Amino acid sequence: MKQNSELQKFKVSTQLSILGRNPDEQNGFVNAPVYRGSTVVYKSCEDIRNKKTRFSYGTAGTPTIENLENAWSVLSDAAGTVISPSGLGALALAFFSVTKAGDHILVTDSVYRPTRNFCNTLLAKYGVSISYYDPLIGSDIEGFVQENTRVILLECPGSQSFEVQDIGAIVAVAKKYRISTIIDNTWATPLFFRAHEHGIDLSVEAGTKYLSGHSDLLMGLVSANASHWPALREAYDAMAMLPGAEDCFLALRGLRTMHLRVKEAETRGLEMANWLKSQPEVSRVLHPALKECPGHENWEKYFTGSTGLFSIVLKDQFNQDNVDNMLDNMSIFGMGFSWGGFESLIIPFNCAEYRTATQWSP
Repeated sequence: MKQNSELQKFKVSTQLSILGRNPDEQNGFVNAPVYRGSTVVYKSCEDIRNKKTRFSYGTAGTPTIENLENAWSVLSDAAGTVISPSGLGALALAFFSVTKAGDHILVTDSVYRPTRNFCNTLLAKYGVSISYYDPLIGSDIEGFVQENTRVILLECPGSQSFEVQDIGAIVAVAKKYRISTIIDNTWATPLFFRAHEHGIDLSVEAGTKYLSGHSDLLMGLVSANASHWPALREAYDAMAMLPGAEDCFLALRGLRTMHLRVKEAETRGLEMANWLKSQPEVSRVLHPALKECPGHENWEKYFTGSTGLFSIVLKDQFNQDNVDNMLDNMSIFGMGFSWGGFESLIIPFNCAEYRTATQWSP
């Protein structure tokens, strides 16, 4: 594989065809082999005492995992990346690398619901206190900072409700108080939002979505800037929360076409969003690229594109039975808790059930 400095001169579509493979080390084959293994054999007592091998044991990684880590680090302009078996697992790794008992964290009220559950249960159990904030608060988040605030979690756009946060304003407050920032960047991917270039310390991605692209693997990735990389890697090594070899192979395969798929998702998503705006049953379309979406001006400021996931709000005249009837009779869209694959999905939701810092008012 070419050196990182060489790759930067290429467009991202070209980078994706090169990253994570090195034919010179693969007997000329284009794709890297899949390494499955736990035990690493050492040649001498001195070697095993000093762990004089590239990989000391299966939980320390394999060439297959390392290929994907390196590729994602280049794509994200990060100091390093770790990979977990799920997006939520990646989020947990990010939190564990920057929190301890007695800390306080700030979490956007529009966060992915399983992330909220993780914070309210496991993190709280281990002595981390959580405050939720309005995703559109911007620089006023400074008023929520406590002496023991250690992390601000952003999710941009918000899960289901699609508020686009003023990332720069929040990062500025975080840096003023030396608070770490984590962002769930699954919606945009590094192709449409370069988190570390905007001052984010840890960027989390559910590779289950667009990196996979085919609804057949679970994966999470966390990339870190230079100041946060050592602690992230330490947390990862302590937990040994590593992915399977075949999943990494599939993710590397998905990487080759991710740019094409994400661009097509953007085109199709916008076509559908604009069509839905004109339908008599629809009250609002929540798509970051549309002017009526909360925080649209922030999308224009920070993002270079949009992807295929968005929400619609039906008019008040329609009740739950009407919604159920519509979803039960879809011929193309299936109901399922994911996105980013080749199939079309739709789910019903109501943010009001779990919002605590803001009142969901579609």
